[in-house]
Amino acid sequence: MLDGQFTLGVEEEYQIVDPETRELRSYVSRLLEDGKSVLRERVRPEMHQSMVEVGTSVCSDVKAVRQELVEMRSELDKLARRGGLRIIAASTHPFSDWKTQDITDRERYHNIVHDLQDVARGNLIFGLHVHVGIKEKETAVHLANQVRYFLPHLLALTTSSPFWLGRRTGLMSNRCNIFKRFPRTGIPDEFDSHEHLVAFVKLLIQTKCIDSAKSIWWDVRPHYLYDTVEVRICDMPTNMNHTVAVVALIQALMAQLYLLYRGNRQWRSYGRGLIEENKWRALRYGTDAKLIDFGRKEERPFVELAPELCEFVRPAAQVLGTESHLDFIQKIAREGTSAHRQIEVAEKNNGDLKKVVDYLIEETMRGL
Repeated sequence: MLDGQFTLGVEEEYQIVDPETRELRSYVSRLLEDGKSVLRERVRPEMHQSMVEVGTSVCSDVKAVRQELVEMRSELDKLARRGGLRIIAASTHPFSDWKTQDITDRERYHNIVHDLQDVARGNLIFGLHVHVGIKEKETAVHLANQVRYFLPHLLALTTSSPFWLGRRTGLMSNRCNIFKRFPRTGIPDEFDSHEHLVAFVKLLIQTKCIDSAKSIWWDVRPHYLYDTVEVRICDMPTNMNHTVAVVALIQALMAQLYLLYRGNRQWRSYGRGLIEENKWRALRYGTDAKLIDFGRKEERPFVELAPELCEFVRPAAQVLGTESHLDFIQKIAREGTSAHRQIEVAEKNNGDLKKVVDYLIEETMRGL
């Protein structure tokens, strides 16, 4: 029924921290040297030396994703500990300053910094990217159009960046607030066809806005190389169970939209501006948000919308064998995310953000 599609590839970006000072540490080059033999091509640097990215192989199902993510997180932890360091899964560090971070010595990163200056240097954020396999480019464009509506819901379920430069920002996802300073980010416009998307990218390249489609960083995009739709809106969940449940939800969501599409139906289209309103609410309040139900033209608590989302994707989840993860998604909606827990730890410790780092170190490896 799903035509053998909806394979998964997941990318996670981790912080490297000193457990004594709790500060970020520039260590990725050394970690890569030690880790290549163990993690092979699945580990790679990012722009800042205090960040390391891992990516799974093409996985047939959520179970395989979990197995690889657990293996890679465990190996990264071992490699970091060899240098007296630790890894953290969260989208911002509570207090480290981007101005003290080293940039990775690679041509692409130097070019980005040259082009974007402090916008790039200050982009000290960490995310979760989920690729869902879609065979046909035309289908991928139409599914990317439709999934845009649900991107704020996915963000609300993953918020993990309430602190920045030693302050509580008042946002549950300050990562989104920081990343929007980059060009070609946020909720994309709809594209009528794959041809329309290709023409748009060609125009940007022709006019020297970008050198390739790799410099388009929308919250969702039909991938420029792979036969996937890449969902990029999520904060980096701290607990592995949260990550796996969100990956399962994204896969089921894409599959359910595909079933509609194949039956000559689709989710109702809404403009980018309206979806951005819900994205703001999600990054501001996380699972405590009241998102706009555009069909009813009213705001509704996210804790009410989450069960409806799970029921919408349940037919696809049943086919994929991931229905059990939907109960955990509703648990996240009720109990909150990493951002909630970080704020609680800070409040219990009179605002001591080092205690928040201690919590993140422990929670990152919980259950592994």
